[in-house]
Amino acid sequence: MKVTVGPDPSLVYRPDVDPEVAKDKASFRNYTSGPLLDRVFTTYKLMHTHQTVDFVRSKHAQFGGFSYKKMTVMEAVDLLDGLVDESDPDVDFPNSFHAFQTAEGIRKAHPDKDWFHLVGLLHDLGKVLALFGEPQWAVVGDTFPVGCHPQASVVFRDSTFQNNPDLQDPRYSTELGMYQPHCGLDRVLMSWGHDEYMYQVMKFNKFSLPPEAFYMIRFHSFYPWHTGSDYQQLCSQQDLAMLPWVQEFNKFDLYTKCPDLPDVDKLRPYYQGLIDKYCPGILSW
Repeated sequence: MKVTVGPDPSLVYRPDVDPEVAKDKASFRNYTSGPLLDRVFTTYKLMHTHQTVDFVRSKHAQFGGFSYKKMTVMEAVDLLDGLVDESDPDVDFPNSFHAFQTAEGIRKAHPDKDWFHLVGLLHDLGKVLALFGEPQWAVVGDTFPVGCHPQASVVFRDSTFQNNPDLQDPRYSTELGMYQPHCGLDRVLMSWGHDEYMYQVMKFNKFSLPPEAFYMIRFHSFYPWHTGSDYQQLCSQQDLAMLPWVQEFNKFDLYTKCPDLPDVDKLRPYYQGLIDKYCPGILSW
């Protein structure tokens, strides 16, 4: 089954990246005009209208039983190939290649951290949500905390939140909203998408990865935090200690899309070994 899903706005529209820096990274795309920007804007408009406290809680309830599918990690990697990027319908390589490219970039830079290599493979597996019928604005794109006022670096902040009911609710419309100062991101309700879903899958299935890995998965699309330096008022010391790890991961997520496609069949045994070590067997999704 093929499911059409648009480009991940987190990867195709990055106004916070210096164009000179981006230019040096051969295949990194930074769309600043044209029809793709319109599509990205529409995705964020829908996201910033409908991602509310009630919506996110409903998604945790809907998916929190992990009863949608039983499959191994490698089966989930292969399932990603059922997602078609609607912005490039003639693309001639599978979506899973980005997972292997990211993992191999990390492996080359951090050869001694096998758990980090596995994070590269795992990081987008939450996008199987699209195969479960979730709309694009509840799968991909930059994430942000719900239950408080969006901060300045949230993409398109000033033009996309007008119809979000939470901003009219005094409980949720201040800088802290429903949170206590420096409560810690583990107590924050993040907008729903592939990051949060995969993080919850990892917790439920008891992946034996270090805390850094869980942070990377849960917050790799939280650009307003790891790149925009916003939401400091919610962060604990633990969050600040983990931030450099999320930033290190992000380098490989954004910039490993290159024309040299990995030989996936040769790589599979190595990554299967890591799966067997950290998250073996058939998992609940």
